[in-house]
Parts: sequence; structure tokens; C-alpha cells
Amino acid sequence: MVKIALLCALLVPVVLQAAEPAAPALPPDVKLENPDHPVVLLTVPAGQMWIELFPETAPKHVESFLSLIAKGFYNGLTFHRVEPGFVIQGGCPLGNGTGGPGYTLPAEFSTTRKHVKGTLSMARTSDPNSAGSQFFICLDSTPHLDGAYTIFGQVVKGLDIPEKVKKGDVMKIEIITKGK
Repeated sequence: MVKIALLCALLVPVVLQAAEPAAPALPPDVKLENPDHPVVLLTVPAGQMWIELFPETAPKHVESFLSLIAKGFYNGLTFHRVEPGFVIQGGCPLGNGTGGPGYTLPAEFSTTRKHVKGTLSMARTSDPNSAGSQFFICLDSTPHLDGAYTIFGQVVKGLDIPEKVKKGDVMKIEIITKGK
């Protein structure tokens, strides 16, 4: 009887560990600009978006985004703004576009990256140095945003999903690769 109890005590942690879902692997058909870049998976009711992040373009924004994801900050938040043909926006802990993580980031505008369909960029107030946790994904080319908002990623798989997002859709974001 003691042997059975001991065996059960040893197997329970193994079974519990095996029950934890593993993070999805990067699909083999995903083409990255740079294989050393971090990749995150954003899941909404309509499907999944695989997003490559650009640490060389916006190091502070990428670092903050990954840190918030690792803390589970974004999980359960909603897309509070949906503008067909323009952008979807989420990442506000209050769900209304006024909240943030409790700190702001300095602008990291790019002169080479452009706001095209699938671009991941940081939302902000009229102050260029006011970005926090809110981000948007472009639904089309939006050149009037170039040089005015920090671009820090690009949807590389699931490019049809942002157009299907509805206001109030809940998100989950997880880190697939941390990059180098």
C-alpha cells in the first residue's frame, strides 16, 4: 500500500505537468523578415495572427510589449476600436481607449518602415511620447501615419483575421519566440 501511495505521489506532478498546454510552434510556412526577431501569437474569436516584432526599429516598444505579454497583461482585454478599412485598436485595460500600463514610452518613429496592411503600431495621445500598452493593426495602407506612430511589428500569418475583428472581441497574446 505504501508503494502505491509513493508511486501516485511521484506520478501526480508528471501528469499535471503534461496537462499544461505547450506554446504553439512557429508554423513552417511563416516567412520572417529576420529569423532572429521575436514572434507573438495574437488570438481572437475570428482566428490567429502571427506577428513578427522589430526590435531594431523600436527596441523599447518591443521590450515593453514582450514584458506585458509575459505578465499576461493583454489576456482578456478587448479591441475597443474597430475602423473598417483603417485600423483595429486594443490593449487598453479599461476597455475604452484611456488606460495604459502605468508608464509611457518615448517615440521610436521609423524613416524606413511604412504603415501597410498588417502593420503593428503603438497608439498614443497627441503627445508623441505617450505610448503605453495600446496598439493598432492597420487594415490597409495608411501612409499618413508614417513617421508619426511607432511601428514595432507586422502580421506575417493570418493577415485576413484583423478585418474580421469586431469591437469588443477579447484577445489573448502569447510569446512564440523571444528572438535573439
